[in-house]
Amino acid sequence: MYKIKGKQKIFVYTGPDGSGRKTIAKMAATAFDMETVLSYTTRSPRHYEKDGEDYHFVSEETFKQMEANQEFLESVEIDGIHYGIREQDIADAFQNHELIYLTLNPEGAEKLKTMYGESIIRIFVYADRDTVIQRQRERQDSEEVIKRHMSHYDETMDYKNSCEHAFENFDSPQVAYQVSELIESYLDRNLTVTDY
Repeated sequence: MYKIKGKQKIFVYTGPDGSGRKTIAKMAATAFDMETVLSYTTRSPRHYEKDGEDYHFVSEETFKQMEANQEFLESVEIDGIHYGIREQDIADAFQNHELIYLTLNPEGAEKLKTMYGESIIRIFVYADRDTVIQRQRERQDSEEVIKRHMSHYDETMDYKNSCEHAFENFDSPQVAYQVSELIESYLDRNLTVTDY
């Protein structure tokens, strides 16, 4: 297992699908020199997703092979779809950055928290049921996919109280700003206040 050193921290964004957690994560990361680590998944890309940008999309066979080679730090199966975080990707991201971020489902977030404790900061991003459905429709997810996501909505929302921080995403730029302030509070930058 990768050993987290010194000031290294992993911010994990989690919450219901369609809550805007990836959008918030990307916006907040621009204020800091933060790198993201992408999950590997066996599901097909949605029409707006790009391989190597949203996920690493791999075949089930490749995923199983990676699992057999013990490449994953954590992996989960949800609705027959596999997701995993490659340990080497975490190690590589920490080569040049003290802060990295991941977007994970609660199962993945919980596994990393169990492994790394204090070094993992979980940020739960959520929106009410109707908003989440509307956002999924806006990005043209199929009704079947939306239904699958919504079948996990209540269970996912239950995870909110386990996370260190939670933000209701009613306005992405506003929430990204609040998240940036939160991340700032985790950095010991020894900022000196000067009076002019």
